[in-house]
Amino acid sequence: MAYEAQTQSAILQRMLAASPADIDKRQGSVTYDLLSPASIELALAYIELDQVLKLGFADTTYGPYLDLRCSEIGIERKPAVQASGRLTFTGANGTLIPKGTEVSTGGNTPVYFITVEECSISGGTAAAAAIAKLGGVSGNVPAGAVQLIFGPLSGVVKVSNPAAFNGGVDTETDADLLVRYTERLRRPATSGNANQYRQWAMELAGISDAKVYPVWNGNGTVKVVLLDAQKRAPSPSKVAEVASYIEAVRPVGAQVTVAPATEIAINVNGTYTLKPGSTLAEARTQIASGLAEYLKTLAFSDPIVRYSQIANVVLNTDAVADYASLTLNGGTTNITVADGSVAVPGTIT
Repeated sequence: MAYEAQTQSAILQRMLAASPADIDKRQGSVTYDLLSPASIELALAYIELDQVLKLGFADTTYGPYLDLRCSEIGIERKPAVQASGRLTFTGANGTLIPKGTEVSTGGNTPVYFITVEECSISGGTAAAAAIAKLGGVSGNVPAGAVQLIFGPLSGVVKVSNPAAFNGGVDTETDADLLVRYTERLRRPATSGNANQYRQWAMELAGISDAKVYPVWNGNGTVKVVLLDAQKRAPSPSKVAEVASYIEAVRPVGAQVTVAPATEIAINVNGTYTLKPGSTLAEARTQIASGLAEYLKTLAFSDPIVRYSQIANVVLNTDAVADYASLTLNGGTTNITVADGSVAVPGTIT
């Protein structure tokens, strides 16, 4: 570091050396005791200067300071996105469910949702669109998770979500924001080149990566293939959102096709020897989690799903002691994923 030599001891010795030679400067003297507290404060100031130096560089800064650095070149952190879905209310006919009705999943860490439209119960049920109260992946709850209703309707009607809520995305992390910042500097984007199409796609919340294929279907054509925040194919609504945005900023004359990545399921089949106290359900869950994390590292960067790596995933789980007859999609060799495709977890058998 630039100021690592500026210790309290070094600062004190310089201050003592700069004092008149004909005064007592020994430890315990008046001069020594008066300069010691000041040297401590100056050493702390140098420590803070080291931190300020780190905050000035993109690779070593964080949080709001990284936001300031990125804003210099027009990059803004992607905000959190609220999950959305539909709710079903059950109760007496004619009961009005007003817009803004609040419901939740209950439990120790409840997730809250708010209806965005009014509905009235007819035939015993009513349906209304709703969004999570807060943005983030916590709002992506499974079907049947919503159970509680608040306000004057509590105890009058029942609520549930027949299908999962989805689309929730966390605020862009420092790591992801730094990637976009460095790419903007290292991959010059201008005049509608491939780099610029990729940057346009990745400016929208919920898109983590994009591949661009110039002249993919003749002169003047461009194809953009997308991955969502989980390194999977984005939803049709997100693809449409990206397409609309690119259409608004692209150069005149370009014909742009925006598409989700093609998902290739990786099915893992094997016979597992479990560790004492573990269950097959635990093993299956842990293998699925490890498989998902491994496949994320390959998305749009490495087309080969390696058999040996999947074997490591199985052995590194807490529930599995050993395995036999392990296959990937029915075989025991590596799987090569086609360009524009992404490997995703399939079945764990």
